[in-house]
Amino acid sequence: MNTPGMADGVTTDYDYENLSAPIYNPHVNIFSSYFMPPLYSLVFIFGLLGNALVVLILIKYKKLKNMSDIYLLNLAISDLIFIISLPFWIYYTTNEWVFGNAMCKILSGVFSAGFYSGSFFITLLTVDRYLAIVHAVFALRARTVFYGTFSSAITWVVATLASVPASIFSHVQKEVESCKCNVFYPPGKEEEWKQVINLMMFILGLAIPFAIMIFCYSQIIWVLMKGHNERKRKAVRLIFAIMIVYFIFWMPYTITSLIHTYQSAFFSCGLGVDCDGNLRLALEVTEVIAMIHCCLNPLIYAFVGENFRKYISVFFRKHIAVYLCWLCPSQPKLEQSSSSSRSTTEHNILFSL
Repeated sequence: MNTPGMADGVTTDYDYENLSAPIYNPHVNIFSSYFMPPLYSLVFIFGLLGNALVVLILIKYKKLKNMSDIYLLNLAISDLIFIISLPFWIYYTTNEWVFGNAMCKILSGVFSAGFYSGSFFITLLTVDRYLAIVHAVFALRARTVFYGTFSSAITWVVATLASVPASIFSHVQKEVESCKCNVFYPPGKEEEWKQVINLMMFILGLAIPFAIMIFCYSQIIWVLMKGHNERKRKAVRLIFAIMIVYFIFWMPYTITSLIHTYQSAFFSCGLGVDCDGNLRLALEVTEVIAMIHCCLNPLIYAFVGENFRKYISVFFRKHIAVYLCWLCPSQPKLEQSSSSSRSTTEHNILFSL
């Protein structure tokens, strides 16, 4: 799957007749047809179930009592929006685009907005941890549900605006007897637009958030080294894990996109060397890696978030075990234990999950 573009089924407002045909690496089609559909299907299933469970627990059990909860909820919603678009891309990897020009633009925008919003909300979570630990007194007034909701709304506006170019330049076009949904820039200014948008993606979605996170965590580590507060260290562990995993899975795609855009500055390809085709294959592979990320945050919560595991246990005991164990004599005891567990964990404001 390439990031979309073109006109309703066939036509566009631009004349592409004089453009040179793109170079296609045969391995790109093989990878797209045989590996991407099953991978995306697994991501869709596990991502939908996992993030839906996160949203349920945050609303039903955590009650969205502080800024961290608001940001984690929005991060899960960002992943869910991203995941809902996957069935369209799964179909597209083995067939032509049949969903029309409007859906091509919308889903291209969703892909871009998912990238930006994920990066922004992880940055906000890092800033939230920074305030809670480095500026604890100020955090008592600043880390409220109101400010969390307000900053989340601003974040969605910025992420949506940043994704507008991807939506505008994406349209459907007829290519070799099939309709393709890809990004197509106006003739004569293809390179300029491509460079600007990919550079914006790198700076706004990766470089600036990374710089902010480095600053925040350097200050957090400095404070934690001076004290021995295990409670605060646990509070940092979850957000740090989310940040690291995000950059591990999204950085390869972002950097590959940047290299593909400025490939003439990085490579000097001789005869018989298809640099563009190889980079297209690298883009396909790294895009799949980036897509996988949207189903990983629930796993991070399960393995790193101590409170999240407790809430999961409560949920399964009250809503799953009840139906799987009708004759279990200890069921009332389980429900009582679940209620007790929930009441002892909900008060902890420092833990994100």
